[in-house]
Amino acid sequence: MPTLPARDGASLHYTDWGAGKPVVLIHGWPLSGAMWEYQALTLAENGCRVVTYDRRGFGESDKPFSGYDYDTFADDLAAVLERLDLMGVMLVGFSMGGGEVARYLARHGSTRIAKAVLVSAVTPMLVKTPDHPDGVDRSTFDKMVQGLRDDRPNFLATFGKQFYGAGMLNFTVTSEVLDWSQNLALQASPKATIDCVRAFSETDFRRDMGAFRLPTTIIHGTSDATVPIDVTARAAAKLVPGARLVEYSGAPHGLFFTEKVRLTADLLAFAAS
Repeated sequence: MPTLPARDGASLHYTDWGAGKPVVLIHGWPLSGAMWEYQALTLAENGCRVVTYDRRGFGESDKPFSGYDYDTFADDLAAVLERLDLMGVMLVGFSMGGGEVARYLARHGSTRIAKAVLVSAVTPMLVKTPDHPDGVDRSTFDKMVQGLRDDRPNFLATFGKQFYGAGMLNFTVTSEVLDWSQNLALQASPKATIDCVRAFSETDFRRDMGAFRLPTTIIHGTSDATVPIDVTARAAAKLVPGARLVEYSGAPHGLFFTEKVRLTADLLAFAAS
């Protein structure tokens, strides 16, 4: 199992497939780097060197009791890039992983980064505050935390259906995919799972968006019930000069699976551009 040390010594599990233009895929909450299997395989088969890693507290990485903040996450990403000596990277962040992209660029610069992609990302800010009145009410995230504390497996199973837009009249995902996602989510530390709800919902990335001084693509589903497009992708596109906003009509949050063919094609095209 390949691992590398973060700056504080925490062990981060990663995969490194293929050869060519480097693409680093950052997973979302509450999953692991394994969520990228459809994109990683095809990208690696088509001339890219694809690196995924498990965020601390998730997947097969170490699970310390604390350290679940975006400065630490950005430093972990920096450790991955430095240890693998990656240059000219296309950095792709899904959901809370978009926050890593933003904070990394603001904290460490873009010397190693050629392009950025935000997919269903929480940037620039998710929670409603007095100076961010269009955000999501804090009570939504309070309920998530309480659900995780009360019955984490049940909460994650219910959340998974919303994540993929699954319902009685929507068969975009099979029960096996829901089970797979549940298994990935349950690998995570309960402390990390809870702390990251606060991190991805409350962190203000608006100032970080000024660090996107490189080609940027923003991809988001118009039916994302988990990370609403108006407060995130559409707002982010206004803050990043020259950003290309690609809206997937009717797509839910978990479009890395429901729109896997289109997303993979878009990532390949941007990598080659």
